[in-house]
Amino acid sequence: MSDATRLSVFKTYKLYVGGKFPRSESGRVYEVTDSKGNWLANAPQSSRKDARDAVVAARKAFGGWSGATAYNRGQVLYRVAEMLEGRKEQFVREVAEAEGLSKTKAAAVVDAAIDRWVWYAGWTDKIAQVVGGANPVAGPYFNLSSPEPTGVVAVLAPQDSSFLGLVSVLAPVIATGNTAVVVASAKAPLPALSLGEVLATSDVPGGVVNILSGGTAELAAPLAAHQDVNAIDLAGADAELAKELEIAAADNLKRVLRPQAVDFLATPGIDRLTAFLETKTVWHPTGALGASGSSY
Repeated sequence: MSDATRLSVFKTYKLYVGGKFPRSESGRVYEVTDSKGNWLANAPQSSRKDARDAVVAARKAFGGWSGATAYNRGQVLYRVAEMLEGRKEQFVREVAEAEGLSKTKAAAVVDAAIDRWVWYAGWTDKIAQVVGGANPVAGPYFNLSSPEPTGVVAVLAPQDSSFLGLVSVLAPVIATGNTAVVVASAKAPLPALSLGEVLATSDVPGGVVNILSGGTAELAAPLAAHQDVNAIDLAGADAELAKELEIAAADNLKRVLRPQAVDFLATPGIDRLTAFLETKTVWHPTGALGASGSSY
């Protein structure tokens, strides 16, 4: 059959929730266009119900993911980078269309995103040594502090960096054992929705990452107020929306990472790794310390 008579097979983009690919329960979609206004695809327009379903999936997955060894989480994140490398051509095309970049610049952005996954994969079993350790105390005790994941984190992906920015805010959340509900860039959601397909085939347990597309404000409001969401990253919110979400997040004392200017091409520090960690401190008696030495 010649190309002239072959029917085009258009890609159907879906949400990624609980390891599955549902359409929005509302049945809504919205048009996604490139930087010149040309139609690219119809993306699901998620509803508040989709956001609540994503939180349920993230909570269900939290125990297993946070209980996995840090080394194992690193292996899983590295596997994501491997899969992204194999689908690089697709992501270069999607990023170029989404952000109006040349193919060369889009390729550099995708390379940086893959490298960012590898970078965070290497931190999974090292962050505890950096931010934890033994504390000197006056008394016959061991005093040990160790980091633990916060829980379910809502992540508002950056609006203008549809892939590298997304990876830069998502990877540190799951590297430290949290689970995530991601609201993709409203105007450029396609790279994020394609990332869901990569995660589904990269040994990431279902529910660890859940990806929603649609209106950022519409989805962020129920997530910020949700009693079973433990933290929220406001990277993709403007100043007015961020203020409203901070107020809503205060109801259950969520951790809040405020939006800030970030050069996503620069090597990140560990700020995003530590932003969603809690510190557990354990005291343990060593015995009585005297001139004759320790005794129990």
